[in-house]
Amino acid sequence: MDANLHSMSNLFAQLGLADTPAAIEEFIRCHRPLGNDVALYRASFWTHAQRTFLKEEIIEDADWAGVIDELNGRLH
Repeated sequence: MDANLHSMSNLFAQLGLADTPAAIEEFIRCHRPLGNDVALYRASFWTHAQRTFLKEEIIEDADWAGVIDELNGRLH
């Protein structure tokens, strides 16, 4: 698997969120720190569809997993 297949901007677009660098930084600033006991996909700020996407991609170690892991690290 190529961990750099998708960018953070691509991930935010896929999630239906503003995907500019400034918007991504603002999202992270507003939602961190995420408790160490909270899995990224279980965070309260996701919609059902976003939560489902994140969970499935991580469980399947799919193409998006690398950038989702990066977001997870930036939120914790």
